[in-house]
Amino acid sequence: MSTVIYPSPIYGPVHSRRLGLSLGINLMPADGKICTFDCLYCECGFNADRRTRSHYPTREIVVEALEKQLIKMHNDDEHPDVLTFAGNGEPTGNPHFPEIIDDTVRLRDKWCPDAKISVLSNSTFIHREKVRLALMKVDNNILKLDTVNADYIKKVDRPTQPTYDVNDIIEDLKWFNGHVIIQTMFMKGDGTDNTGDEYVMPWLDAVKSIKPQEVMVYTIDRETPDRMLQKASHEELDRIKNLVVASGIACTASY
Repeated sequence: MSTVIYPSPIYGPVHSRRLGLSLGINLMPADGKICTFDCLYCECGFNADRRTRSHYPTREIVVEALEKQLIKMHNDDEHPDVLTFAGNGEPTGNPHFPEIIDDTVRLRDKWCPDAKISVLSNSTFIHREKVRLALMKVDNNILKLDTVNADYIKKVDRPTQPTYDVNDIIEDLKWFNGHVIIQTMFMKGDGTDNTGDEYVMPWLDAVKSIKPQEVMVYTIDRETPDRMLQKASHEELDRIKNLVVASGIACTASY
């Protein structure tokens, strides 16, 4: 299996197809994965194959490593487009997440004020007030909503929280009053396909009720732990993007 586990707490910079030159901030351990989803398409592999007993990186470790890397990039005249919270699991699950966001805003303003701060999250902790308030401080609050179909979520996203309810997630997404970017993975294979109207139209209705600033639709880009999965086609993603745009919401598609 050639899925990846990222260094922690800082990795890159890497060139992101959606965000540009991105310096990664991984709030999970470097030797494994901690996530409230166990997605069939996760580039980090299945949770059971990536178990770790290591602790989350502390606030102090993250801020020291981040400032060291930002100083190096500043001295090398290398300017990130974005500082991205992503990595081996759900970043908002780190207990120090709200304080680390404050530290990141301060360091960004000092060393690379033109860079954006992005968080890639599966939305499972946005019911927590401190997490919500922290996400309001970042430029790109990118939250997952792959579908509104509970059976598809159970089969593909595989939430580990027994109380997960997509309807609750939708209501929580509305809380941001538009300061949110919805990201949705479209794909096919192994008995899954969320590119047709059966899935797209109810999802679109939910997106319109959330009223995000933007929607990002994308498909598989790296090797997945389930080898039977297939990319959505350009035509399928473009059709979905055009439906979102026609509803008055900005949308990008990454192939």
